[in-house]
Amino acid sequence: MSNRSIPVVDLSNFTSGDKNQREEFVQNIGQSFHEFGFVGVLNHGVPTELVDAFYNVSKKFFSLPVEIKRKYEIDGLAGQRGYTAFGKEHAKHSEVADLKEFFQLGQYVDQNDPLKSEYPDNVNVAELEEFSVLGKQLYKAFEKSGGMLLKAIAVYLGIGENYFDEHIEKGNSILRSIHYPPITSEPSSAIRSEQHEDINLITLLVGASAGGLQILSNEGKWLDIVPEEGEIVINVGDMLQRMTNNYLKSTTHRVVNPPKEMWHVPRLSIPFFLHPKSNMDLSCLASCISETNPKHYSDITAGEYLDERLKEIGLKK
Repeated sequence: MSNRSIPVVDLSNFTSGDKNQREEFVQNIGQSFHEFGFVGVLNHGVPTELVDAFYNVSKKFFSLPVEIKRKYEIDGLAGQRGYTAFGKEHAKHSEVADLKEFFQLGQYVDQNDPLKSEYPDNVNVAELEEFSVLGKQLYKAFEKSGGMLLKAIAVYLGIGENYFDEHIEKGNSILRSIHYPPITSEPSSAIRSEQHEDINLITLLVGASAGGLQILSNEGKWLDIVPEEGEIVINVGDMLQRMTNNYLKSTTHRVVNPPKEMWHVPRLSIPFFLHPKSNMDLSCLASCISETNPKHYSDITAGEYLDERLKEIGLKK
């Protein structure tokens, strides 16, 4: 693994490789998720030029005056669409707000879709028409790539390659553009993003504009995650950990403040949180329960679990 903190895999070996390459990919991603909870993915199918374009338009959005950004903060949506101002969200076990602001885009369904009542309209930014256009394109690209990764994970778990397909089609996934502004004074106790685990099935993260992402190792040490060019970092979320009765690992991670000489540098990060539909059963898979690993979680649906967690992190009352 050289000096890397996490392994790296090549998704094209699964999507267009031969039988041996597919099997090797399945084993590698499965073992990475079991041991580390994180993996780097190359040839993931998300176009670099699309990522770059959305980064650039995101920078423009976060550069807008606060009073304009606040127009896009919609009451009653628990931050699930539109803008969330600086200092609103905190980690599950922390009372101190993270040093970030963000904008979220959610699932796109037609007005007459049976799921429409569950999915509020996305918020369009009048000052930047391309923000919504590029955001939708990137959302769909991440959704497709994430779906392929879940197929490989399903094969690894022995539950059939298509197990997740019906659950993630029109799922409650979120594309989040996060801005960590320059740090202008000594933070009392806050860091850019306090240690936490993600709520969803898996998270796909394109390389951030500045460093700072760290994961907590099995030995209790914080390890820097530095993606290679063109690499997406994928991690297990709590929903997948719950389903697999802790076999696949939702690893604690954080975004630390830079050295003082780099405080003036902002950080932009664009994660895609891949969620299923709210009616998906997250009960532990029977194959993951044994005498040595008894059932750790009560039965719950994805929607019920998401509600519970949004309240814990301060986005929902």
